[in-house]
Amino acid sequence: MIRGPFGMADQPVEPHIFIILGATGDLTRRKLLPALYRLRDQGVLEKRNTLIVGAALPEIGEEGFRLWAFEGLRKAGWPSDKALRAWCEECLYYHALPTGNEQDYEALAAYVRRLERMHGLPENRVFYLALPPAAVPDAIEGLDHAVLLKSHGWVRVVVEKPFGHDFHSARALNTLLHRYLEEPQIYRIDHYLGKETVQNLLAFRFANPIFESLWNRNTVENVQITVAEDIGVEHRGAYYQQAGALRDMVQNHLTQLMTVVAMEVPVSFEAGAIQAERLKVLHSVSPIAREDVVFGQYTAWQIAGHTIKGYREEAGVPGDSLTETYVALKVDINNWRWKGVPFYLRTGKRLPRKLTQVAVTFREAPTQVFRSLEPGSIARNKLVITLQPSEGFSLCFSVKSPGRPFRLADHALHFDYEKAFGQLPEAYETLLRDIMIGDQTLFVSAEFTETAWRLYDPLLQGEKTIHFYTAGTWGPSEADELVARYGHQWQLGW
Repeated sequence: MIRGPFGMADQPVEPHIFIILGATGDLTRRKLLPALYRLRDQGVLEKRNTLIVGAALPEIGEEGFRLWAFEGLRKAGWPSDKALRAWCEECLYYHALPTGNEQDYEALAAYVRRLERMHGLPENRVFYLALPPAAVPDAIEGLDHAVLLKSHGWVRVVVEKPFGHDFHSARALNTLLHRYLEEPQIYRIDHYLGKETVQNLLAFRFANPIFESLWNRNTVENVQITVAEDIGVEHRGAYYQQAGALRDMVQNHLTQLMTVVAMEVPVSFEAGAIQAERLKVLHSVSPIAREDVVFGQYTAWQIAGHTIKGYREEAGVPGDSLTETYVALKVDINNWRWKGVPFYLRTGKRLPRKLTQVAVTFREAPTQVFRSLEPGSIARNKLVITLQPSEGFSLCFSVKSPGRPFRLADHALHFDYEKAFGQLPEAYETLLRDIMIGDQTLFVSAEFTETAWRLYDPLLQGEKTIHFYTAGTWGPSEADELVARYGHQWQLGW
């Protein structure tokens, strides 16, 4: 068996049926099926312990679905051996929902109950809604109409982000879910929380008193969280036009990371205690001033005779779009631990490289004892935690250079996860297993989603000023001016 994310007692996965609504989509093929098969390889899912039922619009049949899944898994790197073929044949099933009406869901219910009887399974069910946000309400209504959300076992429903489009839509979605389900049955999934390096932020702080004792306003000068993407909107132009970077990344991924970094020590490493401390951080955030937010949009870039499109040239994007592809903002957490310490968040598309990083800069010494050095010439100590790629962290400090005259040089201690432990599990492996054992530690509560939307909703109202930046750069110059206004600069690496 495998331990839970924070060393909790081992807990086996009970027999159940894992139903994916929207099973022929990209998420299922790229993330869900590979994660499920890896769990089978690790012995988390025993043979015939878990049946996976795909449900979607196309009438492709079971054999068609199995072949589609098999080809997807082969492209993901698995050899086409007997074990892979046997898993597809024995564990994958499919039922079409050609119209998505009540009769289709009644037929799905009959199909699921028949499988449970045939395989001697208890009525334990996971419903993974791999659906566009607009399709979620109808799916919930259909499942309830077919009495699939009530059973003699347990039922868990997984909802992918985005959790609403704003505060009011998020509340409406939560109200709908709570009409048919209890909060412990609802798993709002944000894959960033499933990353090993995000989980290790908690272990890093709370298992190492040397760092936890420094994790406060007395020693920390500022905290920066960067989630950079080197790609554009790709084929998601129509979706992105309605979302933008603030909705797509800041309200969820960056806010999740901020609360993990800033939370207080929980009373225990259990879901309720950790979620409560993360929620307290959100409640402590002061209203974000508009002058502390920079919106950007990437423009075309010419390199080596090749043109990278600007956002307005992407498919599905109007030529006069004011949707942001970049956001930088300053957040103030008004509590005892963090009062006066700015948290800078930034994310963007078409930046120089893919990077997710937390940089904690510590305060300088109160007096300069090295009088032969120029004032301010000693670099600040920094802790740089890289979540992707090249997961690990660097602790940056000053050392004396050999010889004369007396000089200091900046160096860093590095820790690389892959070198230490080998390949890390994918986020979806961790999260799917937690769903199966009923552990909500790494999931998002209803109150958290609504509180986060309430924080960012004012920034979505009215017209935004968009600052343009060339694709392949680190964003508009106004983002540099934002942090410089408070005496700081953006950190990259150590």
